[in-house]
Amino acid sequence: MPQNKENEKIIAENRKARHDYFVVECYEAGIELFGTEVKSIRAGGVNLKDSYCDIDGGELFALGIHISPYEQGNIFNKDPLRPKKLLMHKREIMKLTGLVSREGYTLVPLSLYYKGSRVKVAIGLCKGKKLYDKRDDIAKRDANRDIERHMKDRY
Repeated sequence: MPQNKENEKIIAENRKARHDYFVVECYEAGIELFGTEVKSIRAGGVNLKDSYCDIDGGELFALGIHISPYEQGNIFNKDPLRPKKLLMHKREIMKLTGLVSREGYTLVPLSLYYKGSRVKVAIGLCKGKKLYDKRDDIAKRDANRDIERHMKDRY
């Protein structure tokens, strides 16, 4: 997630990723987009569900990010599910390559947001959750909700 909140506006979040994975670390990356894709994102036509990142030849790519075609874009529209190149320093990509090569780790786009006038991606280094971990999270969330409800009634 973005560290300093000033001048940042979240476009889309991948809530399913937080449900399916433990987020170990977060990284920020730029994303290489075409003009009609940026216009479509500004119109709210982006979906991060079922997206993931892959490292190929020392470059980082986001796969499965769906950016709807821009309505006024005619011939300049790109494929909505094309792989999008993510922009990070080579040293960071090499570090991620080493971490992902471990068993059970994966890179998942957590959110898309504006930082100034640029579109950025928050990437999470994640480890998969088991079914019982998901049930524990749901139970904790329900317990906290009940506590908040009782505290609200008390005051």
